[in-house]
Amino acid sequence: MRITTTLLLASLAISGAAQADMYVSRDANGGYVLSNVMRPGRHYERVIREPASVAAAASFTPSSPQMIASAPFAEVVQAAAVANQLPAALLHAVIDNESHYNPKARSPKGAGGLMQLMPETARELGVADVFDPAANIQGGARYLKRLMTLFDNDMALAVAAYNAGPEAVLSRGKVIPPFAETQRYVPNVLRQYRRLQGLAQD
Repeated sequence: MRITTTLLLASLAISGAAQADMYVSRDANGGYVLSNVMRPGRHYERVIREPASVAAAASFTPSSPQMIASAPFAEVVQAAAVANQLPAALLHAVIDNESHYNPKARSPKGAGGLMQLMPETARELGVADVFDPAANIQGGARYLKRLMTLFDNDMALAVAAYNAGPEAVLSRGKVIPPFAETQRYVPNVLRQYRRLQGLAQD
């Protein structure tokens, strides 16, 4: 790790790319990933510290608490987030990508409601009416929490499993499935989650 870190530092110094704290982690395949953000569920080693002057200039972020508080179904989402120990921003990102906050949304595959629960998933979660916003959000949050636990809090994999099903992720060795829809869905959800959290984009 230290040799690789040294090479990365040299590369960054040559390119002049060191404008923020930079971290090294390992991906699911054992490869090294260099990033200026830290994702939940991974171990990071900081290899470059952002200068204080740059950090101060970048300290202003959009008012994410206000964005979340003003979103549709904010109180219900917040309650579900607390009950399931999930970030409210993640639930909002999933809801927006799944249904665009339409509680009556139904997919061609039969998923319904704000978090687009499939009938069998809804039954397993005890959701009698998927078009009831509170029941749908609580059920979807419980399901998402289950996926986060299954994938060791790797948010990208949990979101991929929410879209494609956990077996699609597990059967491929815990990587994001190569389905076009899932390949679009995961970065869209994570991008919105980070925006709502007031975090830099990866």
